[in-house]
Amino acid sequence: MLLSIGDISVTQTQVHVPQGRFPVQGTTWAVQDSTQVTESIPAVAIILTIVFVWFCLIGLLFLLMKERRYTGFVTITVTGMGLYHSVQFPSAQHTGAWAADMVGRARAIAASPYAM
Repeated sequence: MLLSIGDISVTQTQVHVPQGRFPVQGTTWAVQDSTQVTESIPAVAIILTIVFVWFCLIGLLFLLMKERRYTGFVTITVTGMGLYHSVQFPSAQHTGAWAADMVGRARAIAASPYAM
C-alpha cells in the first residue's frame, strides 16, 4: 500500500475500495471541504469578567478570549471505469489541508507512468 485514505487504499497499479479492486490509471480524485468555523466568547470568560469587573476594569480583558468550533465534513471522492466511491471525514483545524495533500498524492500515483 502506498496510500490509505479512510477505506480507500492505493497501490502502484490498483485502487482498493469495499466494492473491489480497480486500476489506478485513469482515476479522477476530488476533495470537497465543507468546513464551517465559528468563533465565540466562552462562558468561562463571561463569568470571569462578571466576577473581576467589580474589583477593577482588568476583568474586561477576559472578553478577549475566543473559542473556535469546527463543524461540517471533508469529502474525498474517487471515480474511474466502473468506480465511484467517496469517504467523509469530520472537520477539524487541519482536515482540509490533510485531505488536499492525500488527494494530491493519489493524483500523482494515478499519473505515474508505472500505473498500468
